[in-house]
Amino acid sequence: MNKSFSEQYLNFSQVNPETMQKAIIDTLYMTVISMVLVFVLGLALGLALYTIGRNNKPYAKIIYGLVSIISNIFRSTPFMILMVLIIPFTKMLVGSMMGAKAGIPALVLTAAPFYARLVEIALREVSPGVLEAADAMGASYFETVVKVLLPESVPALISGITVTTISMIGFTAMAGAIGAGGLGALAWQEGFQRGNYTVTLVATVIILVIVFIVQAIGDILTKRTDKR
Repeated sequence: MNKSFSEQYLNFSQVNPETMQKAIIDTLYMTVISMVLVFVLGLALGLALYTIGRNNKPYAKIIYGLVSIISNIFRSTPFMILMVLIIPFTKMLVGSMMGAKAGIPALVLTAAPFYARLVEIALREVSPGVLEAADAMGASYFETVVKVLLPESVPALISGITVTTISMIGFTAMAGAIGAGGLGALAWQEGFQRGNYTVTLVATVIILVIVFIVQAIGDILTKRTDKR
């Protein structure tokens, strides 16, 4: 006998609050730790790409091309394939392929190059007139970066990290499906594979709520830092 829609998707007795709570914590753990690393690495790589890209010397173009190729490889490789490819590296780094920690290396390798490109684009959008004024005042490269480039590009950097974080939340769901835990694992293992569609629905709704919260915070910070 076929179950009704409410019996399949709205039977909340199937949802274990403790299991759901742990899944939420695992998802937030993967997202927060990964995004801290992505922000640091992506900002550094984006600055490097921007700096090398402005250099017209032949060796700089070669270096820029190599860095771009490596960045594009990690950025373009499907996440689940990348996660499988780096299993030996992940085991060496965290000691296991199971649990929230195991998803972090692949998450960082996927998102850091993506955010680096957004950083590079944000830095390129800074008005050349502002940079020329800094040069005319005798500012060093470090001073130009800290006092001009980064402050002028803050709204774009915040917008970029918001987009990257939302993508990261989606990646954590895929990571969970192959052993990293979190809401993705719960939706797949406890929900789909066991026919507990209410669990899948609740996990999906919670992921959407997290995404909406991140987007709202990002929009607020972007508007408050935008000087235009």
